[in-house]
Amino acid sequence: MSESKIYKSDSGDFEHKWLAYYQAVEGRPPRDTLLTALDYFDKENPSTSKSYFAVDLGCGEGRDTVELLRRGWRVLAIDGQQEAITRLLNYPNIDLKLLQTRVVRFENLTLPELVDLVNASFSLPFCPTESFPKLWKEIVTSLSSGGRFSAQLFGERDSWATYTSITHHTRDQVEQMLRDFKVEMFKEEDHLGKTALGEEKHWHIFHVVARKL
Repeated sequence: MSESKIYKSDSGDFEHKWLAYYQAVEGRPPRDTLLTALDYFDKENPSTSKSYFAVDLGCGEGRDTVELLRRGWRVLAIDGQQEAITRLLNYPNIDLKLLQTRVVRFENLTLPELVDLVNASFSLPFCPTESFPKLWKEIVTSLSSGGRFSAQLFGERDSWATYTSITHHTRDQVEQMLRDFKVEMFKEEDHLGKTALGEEKHWHIFHVVARKL
């Protein structure tokens, strides 16, 4: 089921519990949104030798980055936690010549140009609300025409939507964000469930894959 890098403490504040999260998700496969985006690239260029370039935002322990590297993509993996990058670099049998890493928070992020894919699995909601418009502009600007965005966004009925440290969106807001894209996957979850750490919560999530026009 859906995952999170944070937990709600007794004080009501959100705090990162990175090590426990990384241990909980260790060995899990890449997310469906990433695999869907990669399938679209493969269908467009089934026999190409083109060198694709992806940015993996909030890469965590690296499950999506590793899949991209396995397929021969160049990857810039970005996370706000050094522990995440350390774990990624310790993966066995990855081609480090294809990998760049950065430790930076969303609030301070700048992205390179001419990116083929921006992947952000369960990470964008943890950008502070006041910084999200700048982050979204960075993502859209960085993508080449025909580039793709694959990610999850939290809806307004998610349990954590009441916290200002969590960014959430209505369906209409997400659709407006994607006005410069052709939407190739859009799935909405709205149900009770558990986090990767086993905590119960209500999930309201939009799973998105979209191609920039």
